[in-house]
Amino acid sequence: MARTELPPLAAIRVFEEAARSKNFTMAAHRLGMTQAAVSYQIKILEERVGAQLFIRQARGVALSEIGEKFARRSTEALNLLADAYADAKGLSQGTLCVSVIPTFGTNFLAQHLGEFQLANPSIAVRVEVSEGLTDFETGEFDVAIRGGKGSWPDLHSHLLIPTQFTPMLSKELAESVGGINEPGDLLKLPILSHSDPWWQLWFKASGLESQDLGGRPNRQFGPQILEANAAIAGQGVAMLTPAFFKAELARGQLVQPFDLLGDDGTGYWLVFPESHRHSPKIRKFRSWIEAATLSYRA
Repeated sequence: MARTELPPLAAIRVFEEAARSKNFTMAAHRLGMTQAAVSYQIKILEERVGAQLFIRQARGVALSEIGEKFARRSTEALNLLADAYADAKGLSQGTLCVSVIPTFGTNFLAQHLGEFQLANPSIAVRVEVSEGLTDFETGEFDVAIRGGKGSWPDLHSHLLIPTQFTPMLSKELAESVGGINEPGDLLKLPILSHSDPWWQLWFKASGLESQDLGGRPNRQFGPQILEANAAIAGQGVAMLTPAFFKAELARGQLVQPFDLLGDDGTGYWLVFPESHRHSPKIRKFRSWIEAATLSYRA
């Protein structure tokens, strides 16, 4: 039988309940319907089958021969459907799949995710680090953490950490030019990823207009975490977000010569499709990560 010929699932569910209870009034009570609605669904099904499914009696109803066979198969089918739904729901609600950009993944999520899992032991978390945009249509990911201005069509966006930035370097590199006492001292040193627009924004905010960095060796490292490692190794000055490198600053692996922070209006955002906004696991993750990143916004 072609699936397009299947009767309405609602009618089958009503019939199966009525067949088990042998009473339309009781079936209506269990289904939260009126008796008239139950009778109507049974009538639809009998018309589609082309035969009586129930024999009406003075005290309730009894199944016809066709109704008996149909009831057995309907119960089996609904049980299979219920089991499949329970399995799917268990997988869906039990595993949270997160796509995250490298620096946020390394310098925040990897360091704090255990706190979320301790608080939510029934939710397993799968994390994939990627620079690319997440295609939610595939169903592979529940949420993503991305950098930008938070304006992505059809997605809910929640700001986690503003993208502030400032130059950082190793203590040894700073001492190699007698220390960094004013912004212009940075120009005596190698500048990592000097084509990054953050450099010009920061220099402008510091009072140094339109610095020409184009004649320098162009060493591009991509994610901030890679640039930070290069800076720690003394390869040059990196433009970094201080919130992500508190530990390196505390240990003296990096120094931040100036309190001045640049800001281009972007940030790190938790994003997910509008259709996922009521998911319990996403609501729990959103609540946790917004609280966990609160100190990173200072």
